[in-house]
Amino acid sequence: MPATDDAGGRAGQHGEAGQPGADGDWEGQRDGTAITVLAVILTLGTGATDVASFTRLGGVFTSVMTGNLVLLGLAVGRLSGALAMHALVTFAGYMAGVAAGARMVPAGQAPGASWQQTLPAALLVEFVLLAGFTVGWELTGAAPQGTAQFVLLAVAAAAMGTQSAAALGFGARVSTTYLTGTLTSVVAAWVTPGRPARMQWREVSLLGALTAGAAAGGVVIANEPAGLPAIPLTALVLVIGAAWASGGGSPWSAFRSVLPGRTR
Repeated sequence: MPATDDAGGRAGQHGEAGQPGADGDWEGQRDGTAITVLAVILTLGTGATDVASFTRLGGVFTSVMTGNLVLLGLAVGRLSGALAMHALVTFAGYMAGVAAGARMVPAGQAPGASWQQTLPAALLVEFVLLAGFTVGWELTGAAPQGTAQFVLLAVAAAAMGTQSAAALGFGARVSTTYLTGTLTSVVAAWVTPGRPARMQWREVSLLGALTAGAAAGGVVIANEPAGLPAIPLTALVLVIGAAWASGGGSPWSAFRSVLPGRTR
């Protein structure tokens, strides 16, 4: 889901077109800014999680599935069963996470459903997954091998898939995991003739957050690897807490509202 600079357009849906002073318009702009900030925080956790998978879980990524497809092709070319299995496990875990997240935050949402109400439901699922990953990471001394490595890889990938689906559903129109499209849109905007060469702060901040999260993960993995899961977990708790504090109700209530047989 490449990032697009449409916060103003979405904000305008809350007020009358051409009237930036309308209360609904400013409310929409505030929501757009809040969503961007939360997306940046989640992206910090993504960078750290990818560091964990790349350095300790078989040299694959938990969020970049196109990269894993390349690695799968490389594994086939090299007849490397181990690399192929790691890529396939990650791919399967990610798809399962996307399916779970999409169920929690369906694209388009029901009329009147705000991001504060729907976002915590999907992220609560991610929190459970990351908590399980953390337990396994600690029990294996931050150096899982064999079956434990595959299990943790699948769980971490499922967490990233859930997060990706959450970002897709709550209307940010940005990605907190795969950011090649985001980079493409930034560069294209800067060099396209006739378009203002302005700083696309939202997209650039996401790219910076991914790098910063990976850098933090690199420092932790080199010095205190057991503490690495704290980065994505802390980011996730902050986002869930912010959505709750913004009037979305408790995360558990949001989760129950999207269970089968319930309506929002």
